[in-house]
Amino acid sequence: MTENVWSYKSTAGRLAGADLTGYKVEATDGGIGKVDKHSDEVGDAHLVVDTGVWIFGKEVLLPASTVVSIDPSEQKVFVDRTKQQIKDAPDFDRDKHLGDPGYHDEVGAYYGTGAPFGGPHA
Repeated sequence: MTENVWSYKSTAGRLAGADLTGYKVEATDGGIGKVDKHSDEVGDAHLVVDTGVWIFGKEVLLPASTVVSIDPSEQKVFVDRTKQQIKDAPDFDRDKHLGDPGYHDEVGAYYGTGAPFGGPHA
């Protein structure tokens, strides 16, 4: 992988320390939900997004590298994926997220360069 998917891009990194809980999340083709939780931990920065009724209450894990900008005045986070790409991502599993490094590898591979799980770069 040529980039660390678990780190914010420089364009979004300057606001990464803000509390993003409750911010609306915008894919390239429309809103996908709200930030339920987020982490700024180095090497593991991410958003957990509650998609609400859009995909029947599913939560998705978005690595920080998907964030292209954050608008604090509008309380929105913009990501560089389509709604379909996010819908097709590996399911968020809270237990695996907390204790299974292989799960992060799977999600990272989906969003990262090469994306063997049918991700946006496949």
